[in-house]
Amino acid sequence: MYKDFRSDTVTQATPDMRKAMLEAVVGDDILGEDPTVKQLEEVSAAMFGKEAAVLMVSGTMANQTAIMALTQLGDEIIVGEETHIYNLEVGALAALASVQARPIPSYSGCFDSKIVKKFIRNREVQSPVSRVLCLENTYDLNRGYPLSPAYQAEMAHLAHENGMSVYLDGARIFNAAEALQVDVKQLAKDIDALQFCLTKGLAAPFGSLLLGTKEFVEKARWIKQRLGGGMRQAGHMAAAGIVALKTMRGRLQEDHANALRMAKGLAGINDGLVDIEQVKTNIVQIEFESVGKDAAFITEALLKQQIKVKPISPTACRMITHWGITEQDVDFAIETIRKIVK
Repeated sequence: MYKDFRSDTVTQATPDMRKAMLEAVVGDDILGEDPTVKQLEEVSAAMFGKEAAVLMVSGTMANQTAIMALTQLGDEIIVGEETHIYNLEVGALAALASVQARPIPSYSGCFDSKIVKKFIRNREVQSPVSRVLCLENTYDLNRGYPLSPAYQAEMAHLAHENGMSVYLDGARIFNAAEALQVDVKQLAKDIDALQFCLTKGLAAPFGSLLLGTKEFVEKARWIKQRLGGGMRQAGHMAAAGIVALKTMRGRLQEDHANALRMAKGLAGINDGLVDIEQVKTNIVQIEFESVGKDAAFITEALLKQQIKVKPISPTACRMITHWGITEQDVDFAIETIRKIVK
């Protein structure tokens, strides 16, 4: 059996999730009659201290629906250079939301407030309107930086005083909360709208939740339907999400510990392989240039040993720990990499 470190999206549903999916009480979600979907949405909204939530097919759909709900055609949004919404959503900001993205650099996941201020447009006849500041927590899918409530509050204050909304792509927000030892409400309190994924660290097989005010969520439901996201007996899938929220958040510390174990083990082979200080959650970025190997070679060599990793550049790979990856799997991967690079 392969040890799959490519992503925390490759997880399998737990036995409790499968049982809940089988036994779920369901109805027609488009008609607002699925009680299990309603329960998941209500639990999620309360957990984050928001007025309402809507179940979405994916994080990408949630992100794009949010931007469409928060903007007008031709508006500009400010995004990080490394963000998912800018790099990995098939140009949907332009193709679907019809907005202009203004990418800015980050420093260990954080924006410099001076740079943000610089790129907020003056309201002039020839300029698009700077409408939304997009944050991501954890930031950078190849690093997983957790961003603090204080930083998010600073960014939100800056955006709000300039008449902008703040949207948070919180796909891995539970990893951020675990790393920072804070409640997710603290990471959501200064944010106008956000989404989180059930399918990453929480190991559910389906879905993301989009949260905000009742007015925002009502508009998001309408846009979701336009995008083909309307569902019928979705309670079968929502049931797994409820179990995930109840049972999987507390074990994220295991993933973080295993990622750090991986980082330290690889640094012990060659200190150029991993910057241990950059490993904050469940993501380890490995640079093989220091041992004279390229990512394609490493990926193929590991695959022959039943280990899957994700190449992210000609010389670097990413490994993510998750439900289903044990300490023994981590140690096996370390020793296998040791043999390959030596």
